[in-house]
Amino acid sequence: MKYILGGIFGLFILLLPSVTVPISQEQVAQNLVPESDVVLQKVVMNMNIPDNPKLPFGCVWGTVQNPAPGYPVEIEIFKNGKPVYVAQVDVKSDGSYEKYFRVIDVEKGHVTHIFQGDYTVDVFKYVVKNPTPSTTQT
Repeated sequence: MKYILGGIFGLFILLLPSVTVPISQEQVAQNLVPESDVVLQKVVMNMNIPDNPKLPFGCVWGTVQNPAPGYPVEIEIFKNGKPVYVAQVDVKSDGSYEKYFRVIDVEKGHVTHIFQGDYTVDVFKYVVKNPTPSTTQT
């Protein structure tokens, strides 16, 4: 019995470094740009969800010019100045982002309107303020 417990403990010790390595690598990847070079841009849009939407979901999408690596896009949706939806979404490698959300819910034939009418959407984008052009050496 003590050999079995010792073997399990030894296996755990051997596997522990492989579990912790990806976390430390991720932390290094997020610090590619000094924080002093990152600025926050705010974009304000209007959105209207019709009374009878054709699809049960809506979407907020766009692009970020010179996105700061490791910083998500933050989306806030307001109705009459009050927040009704908040989300974060990662920026893709091409600088684009998109976030889908439900506007209606149908359960047992009963339709519930989650979003309906006019909304204001605030999109916060983190960008590198003075990007340096990429150079390759051969």
